[in-house]
Amino acid sequence: MNPNGLGSWIGDWVWSLPLIVLTVVIHVCGLAVIGERVVVAVGESVDRRRFMLKFAVVMGATSLLATLLHAIEGGIWAAAYRFLGALPDNRTAMLYSISAMTTYGHANLYLENRWQLMGALEALNGVLLFGLTTAFLFSMIQTIWPLRSRELHRDRSTIQ
Repeated sequence: MNPNGLGSWIGDWVWSLPLIVLTVVIHVCGLAVIGERVVVAVGESVDRRRFMLKFAVVMGATSLLATLLHAIEGGIWAAAYRFLGALPDNRTAMLYSISAMTTYGHANLYLENRWQLMGALEALNGVLLFGLTTAFLFSMIQTIWPLRSRELHRDRSTIQ
């Protein structure tokens, strides 16, 4: 192991760790706001005839908003790459960032040699963010679906 190489990675860690913390905080706060709005929107009226349509619309909107959160967070990383001179332009920086965050990695883009560890750390950040999003969407399904069951139970008890 080259001690000089290890020293050059310190900058990657110094930039990446705060970016990871920042994007996770933004993501968690954003998901919390989305979650509150979803529960209020669905909880106000559960009409069993239109439940599936409303459920699909709400989950679609929730997925879209979560995707926008990922785009904002990718933009934060892209801005850092541009600031550091790790990538030549905004378009390339955003494409690289989303590619790294999703661990897609098929774009023929590379960070300046000096900042390559930072790209791997962004991929780690992406795993955390997508894990949070997956848990959140599952939680939304677990929160919304029982509302339908309660409405069906209430309808049956009023008929009897």
